[in-house]
Amino acid sequence: MTEPRAIVFTGGGSAGHVVPCLPLMDAFAADGWSVSFVGGRDGPEAQLIGATRHPFKAIAAGRWRRYFSLRNATDLVRVVAGIGQSLRWLRRVRPAIVFSKGGFVAFPVVVGAWLNRIPVVAHESDLTPGLANRLSLPFCRAVCTNFADTRFANPRLVVVHTGTPLRQALLHGDAQRGRARVGAPESARLLLVVGGSLGSENLNALVREALPSLSSWFVVHVCGAGRIDAALATSSTYRQLEYVGDGWGDVLAAADVVVSRAGANSLYELVALGKPHVLVPLTRAASRGDQLENARYAVDRGWSRVVAEESATPAQLVAEIEAVWRAREAIRARLASAGLADGTAAIRAVLERYARV
Repeated sequence: MTEPRAIVFTGGGSAGHVVPCLPLMDAFAADGWSVSFVGGRDGPEAQLIGATRHPFKAIAAGRWRRYFSLRNATDLVRVVAGIGQSLRWLRRVRPAIVFSKGGFVAFPVVVGAWLNRIPVVAHESDLTPGLANRLSLPFCRAVCTNFADTRFANPRLVVVHTGTPLRQALLHGDAQRGRARVGAPESARLLLVVGGSLGSENLNALVREALPSLSSWFVVHVCGAGRIDAALATSSTYRQLEYVGDGWGDVLAAADVVVSRAGANSLYELVALGKPHVLVPLTRAASRGDQLENARYAVDRGWSRVVAEESATPAQLVAEIEAVWRAREAIRARLASAGLADGTAAIRAVLERYARV
């Protein structure tokens, strides 16, 4: 009996480096491929992949900090160990292709695949590539991008604009079911606030300070694990959730306006699903500035309104939310014309093009 062709996915450190892989993993598995995921031991990828039926392989991983730290030296040892683990494991699994969604845990896997002469295709979500992908790309056959305007330093690199995979649960979210899940009346304007997979202390505080001025909204606040404010738990118009897994597509479908960070995958989903929104991007002090670049790109195209976190006030946030509400029809029209759609089929075509026979 012929063994099924194998494909390995890798990425981690945040949900944004994992969740886009899930539709692709399901699509390949449905066609009889052997599908597995390689990630770090301590990242969210272990839990996210653990919730699926796909095998998960944990490896050592480190990260390179953009400032002096003795941990850079110890993490370099972890990276070398991760390359060795990936090299041996991939030699045993013998995949036809490796798909890297990025994050520092992906780099050892990419190098291990290259040493085994296994083709690698990467995906870059942001407008400009992050350090992990810049380190990985010399070992890749091609890179897929969320946005058509993403550019890379190597002019010979094969770049394919594919968009990002969207989960079926997002594409088929039910607004009525979502309102029932959070207890929102049918007649209420529903404001959804989400600060990323790990939550956001600064954004959480800003939203909670604005609540008295948001009394005409039903606010659903995805605030992150351990970040629920017990003093606000009895409010009839403010619902706090640590995290939403199953049913996220329904909750998102129910939202009239969304307040979100400006991570590339979150932004892509909001535009593709036609959701009017306000972005509160991470500052350069808290990131490499990728969210600021993503937000500027979206504002220039009329997709988004933005509140700068370092100078944000509750009054300013409320004003932007109300401005989006008033202009919602025009915003939806611009989002519909953006041309962002489910990238699952496009990325799969690239993977199959480069996969070993």
